[in-house]
Amino acid sequence: MGILNATPDSFSDGGKFNQLERALEHALKMIADGATIIDVGGESTRPNSLPVSAEEQISRVVPIIEIIRQQKTDILISIDTTLSAVAEAALNAGANIINDVSAGKNDAKMFALAAQRNVPIILMHAQGMPETMQENPYYDNVVSEVIFELKQRAAEAIAAGVKKENIVLDVGIGFGKRKQDNLDLLAHLADFLALDFPILLGTSRKRFMGSICDVSEPAELITATAVTTALGVMAGVQLFRVHDVKENKQALDLAWAIKN
Repeated sequence: MGILNATPDSFSDGGKFNQLERALEHALKMIADGATIIDVGGESTRPNSLPVSAEEQISRVVPIIEIIRQQKTDILISIDTTLSAVAEAALNAGANIINDVSAGKNDAKMFALAAQRNVPIILMHAQGMPETMQENPYYDNVVSEVIFELKQRAAEAIAAGVKKENIVLDVGIGFGKRKQDNLDLLAHLADFLALDFPILLGTSRKRFMGSICDVSEPAELITATAVTTALGVMAGVQLFRVHDVKENKQALDLAWAIKN
């Protein structure tokens, strides 16, 4: 899954792809590099980021989704949003998947929309909202607590009419997590396979890796991200959300060959 941020302020690539031609060019490059899903978002969810209105998100993402869909009729497109109005507009424009970092908690209508449109929905674990999530997050046992909450969110989605086979779970690396929490989750990715849902891993260029690798620029964390991709493949993860598709596709292909 290649990340396409149509935002002025995302932590790693804010302002780079919020113009239509540049966004399309980047999407086509990611597809050529091996992406099978393009994840389009119009709201930054970096730590300390502020919410963006549905109207503003729609104005950012819909033209991009439409032009990608015109160029590539067969590529899967996901909409990265916590608001059902944005998700609905994106689906109408040609998106196929909802990627909700709040796991349906930010908008009570999200599950109903996913059920009505019969589309896959990605449910991510987060402790708190982006504006405050890195202010002293705490867990007694991060793995068991994230498993518990993801099970709960999946059950609520199913109760709202979402088909089980349309649910993907994301452990939420970096979303209300300390460095040790992120490392614990990565060390126990295989535990999440027992939930019997596809698992998505999103570590791309995350700050906690920079603190380990002594790197301050997110764009310099391509190799570190690729390592987590390889580890994820070995653990049984099926989806990877990344900025740097070519490098992570190489890591994925090699790990998959070794695994098999």
